[in-house]
Amino acid sequence: MISRLVFLLCFTVLVQKATPSDILDVLGDVINALADAVVSTLFDEDTDTSDKDLDWLYELLEPEDQCNPNPCHNDGVCEVVDDDDFRCSCPPPYKGKTCQKVRNICKKANCVRGECTVTLTPPYYECKCKEPYQPPNCKVASSCNPSPCLNGGTCHKGVTRSSFWCDCPANYTGKLCQVGPDDCYEENGENYRGNVSETVEGLECLPWNAYFILSEAVDLSEYNILKELEHNNLCRNPDGDARPWCFVRHKNELTWEYCKVRKCFGSGNETEPIEPNEETTEEPTLIPEEDFATCGQPQTKRVAARIYRGMKAEPGAYPWQVSLQVRPKGTDIDFGHYCGGILIRSCWVLTAAHCINNDTDKQVVLGVTSLKKFSPDVQVIDVVEAITHEDYRETPGALYNDVALLRLKGSEGRCANETETVRTACLPTETFPDKTECTISGWGATEKAYISNHLLYAPVLLLSQKRCMEEKVYGNRLDGSMLCAGNMKGGVDSCQVCVCVCVCVRARVRTCLYTHPICVYAP
Repeated sequence: MISRLVFLLCFTVLVQKATPSDILDVLGDVINALADAVVSTLFDEDTDTSDKDLDWLYELLEPEDQCNPNPCHNDGVCEVVDDDDFRCSCPPPYKGKTCQKVRNICKKANCVRGECTVTLTPPYYECKCKEPYQPPNCKVASSCNPSPCLNGGTCHKGVTRSSFWCDCPANYTGKLCQVGPDDCYEENGENYRGNVSETVEGLECLPWNAYFILSEAVDLSEYNILKELEHNNLCRNPDGDARPWCFVRHKNELTWEYCKVRKCFGSGNETEPIEPNEETTEEPTLIPEEDFATCGQPQTKRVAARIYRGMKAEPGAYPWQVSLQVRPKGTDIDFGHYCGGILIRSCWVLTAAHCINNDTDKQVVLGVTSLKKFSPDVQVIDVVEAITHEDYRETPGALYNDVALLRLKGSEGRCANETETVRTACLPTETFPDKTECTISGWGATEKAYISNHLLYAPVLLLSQKRCMEEKVYGNRLDGSMLCAGNMKGGVDSCQVCVCVCVCVRARVRTCLYTHPICVYAP
């Protein structure tokens, strides 16, 4: 196919009296054919990476009654195979041990100039074409026929058959004149239903039900929530963020950006972030520290937001999460994120001992989800003392007693202020049983590797210490100062949730070692 198109291009240039527009059109066909070949290679259902295949975890759980309660998500039917195993019959488009993943139904879709989106009716996919490419496969371009311009805009053809531009009437903007004069958002934009589909960086938003998004998501067990969402690529704020946003494809990687949406005039009140108080003392106060009114209570989750589990944490979803930031001691350069931590009292933060470096100045940032986009209610507080566990030690295979406390700068027993996005976690008074579902949260960053600007989270299950100490897992590297947990991407929901700081990661079987008593809980 490609060779024939290359021949056609040569024939057009050398034999026919071709115009520049003709040459560009044939060249476009060649590029489309190349894209077809690339897409068919990339979207292969059999190429799921082992990092996303969590079926191995269920072998460690040893369930007593495999099908009660039903472990199969999305209307999957559970069948007992034997005393130690079960099988889920998954309705399309789901798959996985517990029907927690979406099949690569886009494998043969080849939406060359568009995005393949997942639907809940046969054939379970649909190509959303970029203008002026036409359905069903987004291969054929037809600029201005019909006109894609909205609100009375006039379509003008470009140099090639795939290029055009819209001459919009007064007060209308956007590539298709789809953004009207009253298109704006109020407060944080949770109720925004406008037509902007472009980010502040000029990137086009992905459809919310794009397979490219769903294939990267950690938890698809509640994919049926998409029934309640719009199947378009318009900017929205389903998770209570600071403003409307959307997912985008950047250098073939999935990320997100805030949208180029105007805020309605006079909407909302803005305040400045709380900065370190220069008048407070670094000396300990004799006044008893005041406790927060509540601990372990996140902001109420919005149902629609759960589809983004593992990709974006909602503001206030993990109000005890702390960003420990450092800079070389005695310098005035900007602080940078170094490790995560947990607020356990107004003036105390729990973190990992391996994060403590005495050659740095330290501060903590509370109430933050994005490391690059601080919201007005963020609190920034200096650290005046770091205390590591007296028995902390490092070995090539593990870190032991990897716990540290940070004392924050304040006065009269108060450092951090309790808000909707800043609250303390509750330290447990008892040991959690195996199979308890926990949540790890953080920015996916360590001292040596940078991954995410936005706070992420993922579910894990506490695993049997006996199983984790088997030679094929961790062997004798575990001791009494550690907990063993496994990643529960797409796993069974639970009302027993504990929130843990993952302070030592070893990738042999994709589990985390948690230093006791780093686990805190949310009742």
